[in-house]
Amino acid sequence: MAYRVGIVGVGPVGDRIYRVLKERSFPIEGRPVVMATRERTETLADEEVLVREVSEELFEGLDVVLFAGREGAKGASVQWGKVATDAGAWVIDNGSDFRMTEGYSLIVPEVNMDAVTPASKHICSPNCSTIQMVVAIAPIHRAVGIKRIVVSTYQATSGWGQAAMEEFDQQVQQYAAGEEIQWDPGIFDKPIVFDCLPRIDAFLEDGYTKEEMKMVDETRKIMGAPGMRITATTVRVPVVVGHSEAINLELEAPLSRKEALEILRDPAQSPGVTVIDDTENKKYPTQADCVLDQYKDNVLVGRVREDVSVENGLNLWCVSDNLRKGAATNTVQIAQGLVERGLL
Repeated sequence: MAYRVGIVGVGPVGDRIYRVLKERSFPIEGRPVVMATRERTETLADEEVLVREVSEELFEGLDVVLFAGREGAKGASVQWGKVATDAGAWVIDNGSDFRMTEGYSLIVPEVNMDAVTPASKHICSPNCSTIQMVVAIAPIHRAVGIKRIVVSTYQATSGWGQAAMEEFDQQVQQYAAGEEIQWDPGIFDKPIVFDCLPRIDAFLEDGYTKEEMKMVDETRKIMGAPGMRITATTVRVPVVVGHSEAINLELEAPLSRKEALEILRDPAQSPGVTVIDDTENKKYPTQADCVLDQYKDNVLVGRVREDVSVENGLNLWCVSDNLRKGAATNTVQIAQGLVERGLL
């Protein structure tokens, strides 16, 4: 059976959604109906695609609509999500507007696909940093339980959007040419080239940022652990694609490095995880690895070690492509999960 598919948004995530649908051979009737704020022709996944100006009639007859919202983007799914579900489509929403809203499922297929029900017509895909963290730690939580998480992220410029990627590229060229570095304070607080900026999204009154609290709130919802203790620090780094995270876990029971690696290397217990952890040969995952074809849809885990400063502590490092597993791939995997469960 083939399905009528819509895509709303054509930025870096929209391009990856179009590409991942092709790569995973999702059963599409015809070509996806691609929509954005204005009609034009765009190149998506190396194809010339007619982008239609989004309108109510375009949702008629669609089975599933994938919203390619940039982090923090407002409006697309707010304006058109209900239009799509009222027309009979499932909505899978990469935007942030409804993630913590009661009645909206927040799904990472490797972790909680079973939370989707026939009533979950508008499904949210989490923040990119949350996705890769829960894929990496959910197997540990299932095995021994997690009491507390301390996470520091090192997030690529593409997490902000296309303009940030372009600005970073321009700054690299300016630096190489010995020119004065130009920057737009509407994107980052300072030039991102050769610097790390410990603010992602707006500051809150308590000094945390919205990005940091997304990781806290979303992780609790996905893992069904509303009381889990979590603290986060999110940092923007001079990388184009790929987020890294240093994760410290306080566990409910002892777990050795060897035991943790056995769990993480077992595809049945840790779907979506690839372990690169070879201290003898100095091998560990980096952001340059996560964009390689063999790793682009996985969460790479390494530097697994016991935390000697606390009872039942464990440290690990994880890396993932924020535009693919952190956004596009996760939404397509949700759609595939709907098909596998006979919901779509």
